[in-house]
Amino acid sequence: MASIASSSCSSGVGIQSRGIAGGASSLTQFNGLRPIDSIQLSPSITSPPAFLSSSARKSKGTVRAMASPAVSAPKRENDPKKRVVISGMGCVSVFGNDVDTFYNKLLEGQSGITLIDRFDASDFTVRFAGQIRDFSSVGYIDGKNDRRLDDCWRYCLVAGKRALEDASLGSQVLETMDRTRIGVLVGTGMGGLTAFSGGVEALVQKGFKKMSPFFIPYSISNMGSALLAIDTGLMGPNYSISTACATANYCFYAAANHIRRGEADVMVVGGTEAAVIPAGIGGFIACRALSHRNDEPHKASRPWDSDRDGFVMGEGAGVLVMESLEHAMKRGANIIAEYLGGAVTCDAHHMTDPRKDGLGVSSCITKSLEDAKVSPEEVNYVNAHATSTLAGDLAEVNAIKKVFKDTSEIKMNGTKSMIGHALGAAGGLEAIATIKAITTGWVHPTINQDNLEPEVTIDTVPNVKKQHQVNVGISNSFGFGGHNSVVVFAPFTP
Repeated sequence: MASIASSSCSSGVGIQSRGIAGGASSLTQFNGLRPIDSIQLSPSITSPPAFLSSSARKSKGTVRAMASPAVSAPKRENDPKKRVVISGMGCVSVFGNDVDTFYNKLLEGQSGITLIDRFDASDFTVRFAGQIRDFSSVGYIDGKNDRRLDDCWRYCLVAGKRALEDASLGSQVLETMDRTRIGVLVGTGMGGLTAFSGGVEALVQKGFKKMSPFFIPYSISNMGSALLAIDTGLMGPNYSISTACATANYCFYAAANHIRRGEADVMVVGGTEAAVIPAGIGGFIACRALSHRNDEPHKASRPWDSDRDGFVMGEGAGVLVMESLEHAMKRGANIIAEYLGGAVTCDAHHMTDPRKDGLGVSSCITKSLEDAKVSPEEVNYVNAHATSTLAGDLAEVNAIKKVFKDTSEIKMNGTKSMIGHALGAAGGLEAIATIKAITTGWVHPTINQDNLEPEVTIDTVPNVKKQHQVNVGISNSFGFGGHNSVVVFAPFTP
């Protein structure tokens, strides 16, 4: 999510507010970027050079990142039981349900933000979003259930099953495997919001006897993981995480740890969200968090641009198949990329007012690199949280610059500039964008970069895609309540 009064979904860097509480005075007190206190970060890990990523190997043994002439990489994990790889990806997005199409549209710099026509928004002060149209679940959900399900769970089932297909784990293959070793962890920030909103409306207007028996099961946030497991017979670890807009990254981090601890061989993991409904749009309008650029919806989401005025609602689902390297190699899986590590932290400060010292986000990035056994000098790509809010965008940049002292070789982009903010699904879709940047050698643009804030000195890939060999990439997601999360991906090297 994004914080109220022009801040992003909790960046935890000194100036963002994340919550919904507070009167008019509290809603306006975070409109500017407050000075961020300098902090002393723990020193970076230093270990003997023992492992270089694929991009480093191609450059004859020198890790080329951030203009360092020669940088030694810490020794990474080499136990195939503990190395976690990506073997499948699936999405539901404003650009459709195909991963390649999704990323090609991003590379083209196409905006998916349009006027809302799912409901009559004419009386709303915000009338646009990254609304999914022409969604089809044919071949993935039977007709009867499809008509009953909240869109949040429809998106989850389609993205999850497409990820399994991409990993060559269709139903016939799964029947031959030990499905007690395959888990599902798909989180959501809002849950079945349509089911919940409809149930409350029925209660108020007609009484409890007219409430649907599906009101509770289709509202609760664990149902996406449950339904996907029911349909596929996956009996491993199964639950959901709900940490607002940090949700999907929290899920990736938890799922990888299940694999590293030997509790699962495969995890189907990501985030899903469907909040482009009256309650969702109206709620965020009340938070004063959304852009009001109704006359130019496609230009409304503009991270780091001096004319930004709030975030844009989005929706969808992004799901990865994460697998131990040992298991993937035994079954001859196509390995797309490698998950190196991640971290989650909490500001532990205030529901809406983040820490002034910025420690939440900076420490999360640092801890993620430590978990990944990656030095800051190896990182040359950041898929930023970048929600297009006044304070949040700059706060995240300041945190990044505290960890990466020289950013001259880093590319940093904002996927939300084109698809809006998909809340709990944002990290899932952005993980796919990060991995596609790794595999294609192209990073998508941040569109609507017309007047870049002078404080932003990192290359934001303005308006046009750039060719860029990603050595190590990180993806940031932050959420209401002070939840910070960072995950680290890299090209797979046997």
